[in-house]
Amino acid sequence: MRKNIVFKGLKISMICLASISLFSCGGVAEETPKGSAEENVFSVSEVLEMVAKENDVTRTLYTKAIVGKGKAQGMKFDEDWRKDDVEAGPLPALFLRGVATSITKSPVPLGLYLGSDFPVNAANKFVGKQADLFDKIKADQKPQFFYDEDQKLHTAMFADVAGAGACVSCHNGHAQSPKTDWKLGDVMGATTWQYPKDSLTYKETVAVLNSYAKGTVDIYLEYLDEIENFKESEKPEVGKKW
Repeated sequence: MRKNIVFKGLKISMICLASISLFSCGGVAEETPKGSAEENVFSVSEVLEMVAKENDVTRTLYTKAIVGKGKAQGMKFDEDWRKDDVEAGPLPALFLRGVATSITKSPVPLGLYLGSDFPVNAANKFVGKQADLFDKIKADQKPQFFYDEDQKLHTAMFADVAGAGACVSCHNGHAQSPKTDWKLGDVMGATTWQYPKDSLTYKETVAVLNSYAKGTVDIYLEYLDEIENFKESEKPEVGKKW
């Protein structure tokens, strides 16, 4: 008998987030003057903060409603979830990596990655200026904005906080984790966004938000495809609320 797991409209939420974010931030006027779509109306900091807020909502939803509730009912989530012999879903950090991969395939020059001072993957360890700024983020959880001279990219770092038990238990129990005493509420890392321009038009802003929304849908649908191909594991019942 299949597990009947009910999750609240994740796919719908992901698709709608881009439009909601722009309107809720006061970004779209009732009447837009002719030609203003080509004017730079948002600073890059404002746009990166918009997409960061969308990411907070989506990742929290995925972590709590999918990973947390799924694990409680016996579902598996693994860093090797894409391998043919592994029947599992992506961990939250890998969900984010999937979003980032989708964005790189789009024409939008938006960069996204997750770093830390105690990463499971050593390649994600902050160094130099980012390490210094991350110390500030850990102290007050306020975002940090700067221009990366080496990459010629405007960069924004936002606190990645352990908001669910699934985050803590996964990192504390991972064989490669350099830190095993994480607690709920700890700043585990920083989600980092990059963009080449210092300001954006309405059209460019919508493109950034849409590229993120598409990335969340792409990785989520990939997970649903993974579930459909389970052979040994019990398949959850995937209904409209998925």
